[in-house]
Amino acid sequence: MAYVLINTEEFDPQLTKALKDIKGVEEVYPLYGVYDIIVKTKAETMNMLKETHDKIRKSKKVRQTLTMIAHEM
Repeated sequence: MAYVLINTEEFDPQLTKALKDIKGVEEVYPLYGVYDIIVKTKAETMNMLKETHDKIRKSKKVRQTLTMIAHEM
């Protein structure tokens, strides 16, 4: 599981909708503050996680991302 903080060129509700459609994305929330959107992702392998995050980064209007990989206890 990982969380991705996203900076966008400008907030666009269509972007949040598009992010929800990416395989591996579980939740998407707009934010107030330094980052514009947070995305929760989940994948069975690190390669699948990388593929999901590559699709997020290639989305239109995504300027910058910060990924935090969490481990389950």
